[in-house]
Amino acid sequence: MTAQVRAHTTTAAATAPDGTAARETRPRAAAKPVRWAADAVATMREGARVRLDYSARSLRRVDRLIEEIRREGAPMEAVARVLRGFGAYAGEVVVRRTGAEWWATGGEHWVRTPDGRLWDPMEEARRSFLGHGSLRLLCRDATADG
Repeated sequence: MTAQVRAHTTTAAATAPDGTAARETRPRAAAKPVRWAADAVATMREGARVRLDYSARSLRRVDRLIEEIRREGAPMEAVARVLRGFGAYAGEVVVRRTGAEWWATGGEHWVRTPDGRLWDPMEEARRSFLGHGSLRLLCRDATADG
């Protein structure tokens, strides 16, 4: 699987505090999941008045939100984008805590931790919705020494 997974890197120009041009490198594969995570944070803040701060602790709240959605009986198809956003959010938590990178292959997005392990937080969000997963536990496992 790892041979098929790619991390494309882009370099974006930004302005440093001293006014000079700074260069920031981030895998191109991160563009979509980072956006999905940010959308989930904004939606939860504005719609549900829930603050998500990219901490590992906040994933307990996300797991509870997924459980509430599941209890409401919503079909998977109706909540697929919400779950994708929650999964991307969990992936970003792992990325920020470990220095991991987003990787992509065939339209799927993965997090590759510095020890080389691959994690699929979007799939874990779907598993959580089905009652068989936990984004908090995925983060705990991904940030533990391998």
